[in-house]
Amino acid sequence: MAVVCMDTNALMIPVECDVRVFEALDSLVPGGELVVPDSVLRELRNLAGGASEEAVAASVGLDLAQRCRSIEVEESHADDAIVSLARAGEVEYVVTNDGPLRERLLDAGVPVIGLRGRNELAVTQPQHV
Repeated sequence: MAVVCMDTNALMIPVECDVRVFEALDSLVPGGELVVPDSVLRELRNLAGGASEEAVAASVGLDLAQRCRSIEVEESHADDAIVSLARAGEVEYVVTNDGPLRERLLDAGVPVIGLRGRNELAVTQPQHV
């Protein structure tokens, strides 16, 4: 079973981009195990305070994260934690729309799932592995 790591913005996609993220992921990686680093959960909690659209999206993201297995990580920065998990082979795919994180993961040989168009998820494979 493939392990799929969720980034902060991946958990906010349902509100921000009207994507049914779990259904979309199940069609891309059937039966995949969804995980979320605890640093992503901390980031979502920090963003969830307030009444802005971003705060609402982060609050929904926290609720959605309950469908994922939480992973304790040493890195306090979410992006660093995700790259570390990917390089260690603990996750096989990462879901993110963060451009710099996406490039770091592709450079490390890790497939990235992100938005294609307005509200569709697609897998981008690294050029070199």
